[in-house]
Amino acid sequence: MTQRPQELYIGGAWVEPDGGHYEVVNPADESVVGLAPEASRGQVEEAARAAAGAFESWSRTRPEERAAILDRAADIMQREFEPWTELARAETGAPTGIARGMQVGVGVARFRRYAKGALEPVERGLAPQVTEAGPMGRASILGALEVRQPVGVVTCITSYNNPWANPAGKVAPALAMGNTVVVKPAPQDPLSVFKMAQALDEAGVPPGVVNVVNGQSVEVGEAAVDSAHVDMVSFTGSTAVGQRIAEVCGRSMKRQLMELGGKGAAIVFEDADLDAAVLGIGTTFSFYSGQICTAPTRVIVQRSVYASLVEKLTGYLAYMKVGDPTAAGTVVGPVISAAHRDRVESYVELGRKEGARIAYGGERPVVGEGRGFYVAPTLLVDCTNDMRVVREEIFGPVVVVVPFDGGEEEAVALANDSDFGLLSYVWSGDAARAFRVARRLRAGGVGVNTIGRNMEAPFGGFKRSGVGRDVGSYALHAYSEIQSIVWAG
Repeated sequence: MTQRPQELYIGGAWVEPDGGHYEVVNPADESVVGLAPEASRGQVEEAARAAAGAFESWSRTRPEERAAILDRAADIMQREFEPWTELARAETGAPTGIARGMQVGVGVARFRRYAKGALEPVERGLAPQVTEAGPMGRASILGALEVRQPVGVVTCITSYNNPWANPAGKVAPALAMGNTVVVKPAPQDPLSVFKMAQALDEAGVPPGVVNVVNGQSVEVGEAAVDSAHVDMVSFTGSTAVGQRIAEVCGRSMKRQLMELGGKGAAIVFEDADLDAAVLGIGTTFSFYSGQICTAPTRVIVQRSVYASLVEKLTGYLAYMKVGDPTAAGTVVGPVISAAHRDRVESYVELGRKEGARIAYGGERPVVGEGRGFYVAPTLLVDCTNDMRVVREEIFGPVVVVVPFDGGEEEAVALANDSDFGLLSYVWSGDAARAFRVARRLRAGGVGVNTIGRNMEAPFGGFKRSGVGRDVGSYALHAYSEIQSIVWAG
């Protein structure tokens, strides 16, 4: 699949990039998918200036009009569903089912959701307060109104692992609340995000309300964060990059929403349904080749069922087909790049040196003619909590297993002994214990006997896993400021 060279989208116009173009590579076979634009710092600043210029008008646009544009954009995405699914699959190397469902499908659903969100109430009357007479005048009744106002210009920096759902989850609620946006996609797979901009442009979004810039250079992302025209940064990506963004935002008090790394703990007690636990752990840590921050990659299992769980999980992984993402039956496709494949493999080797045993995987699969960036699902057992493979996010199809001998106290202590706290899991046949343990975990979300997520529940992390919450109505809150209006009656 190849396309004409992609242009930037700035101020409602398609603009040639100052820095030329670079190749976007298909992780499955290393073919060229298309040519992505390389913006200059000046073009990023132009995009931020355009967003700032469009803000006043867009923020005063009737919610019904904003909702209609988001709905029309979703209609266009649905119309182009098949070719845009193929593009997403080619850019990311995701199996076709993931490209259809989790990527483009979720992207469409989020635009639908936040079209409705634009119509949700943004103000709330507060109970009146009676004041006593004082030196400033007579007694009065003070009325108060809580109003949600848009933040302003939002820079949305998105991750490579989901070039539809992730930007849609930022852009749609931000627009619904009356903000304008500058979107900076991940450089590995930006072409899908430009299709999203194309849909919004065709849907009638006013010039400057949505802008998309891109580039491999660190300078592009830095300019999108540092611009004086930007009021908020919404970022999904690594903790290390998030920390750098937070430092820049701190200098000018920019608002932040950050979804960062994860190293999800999955506590498995001896009374758990082991088959259900194995199914949940196996399908999630290998999903999209493990390139998801919510994966339960750190299994903490009670010693009495440790051997049984390892045996069952090993058997489950043996049935997980690694292969071409377009082929029927493929479960695990490639990771995003050669550099990332090498990084994941280096962690497997590190685990071996640290004393972990490779119960399954560990080798480099050969798929087709030997091209592509494939990593086998890998199970590291006999691990301890001080190992780097247990403490650091690998972001690949690698899961580590740590046994514990005691009860709840030890399990909770092991789970919480981490720099991360995004999403954790508890499997137990005792519902009271499962919920008791869940409440003690330092994680933004906990799955009890499930890997499922309620897409209206708030999503975000503790500790180094992020700042703030989004999803559902919480995303509308995230892209707004609360204003209090008080009057004397």
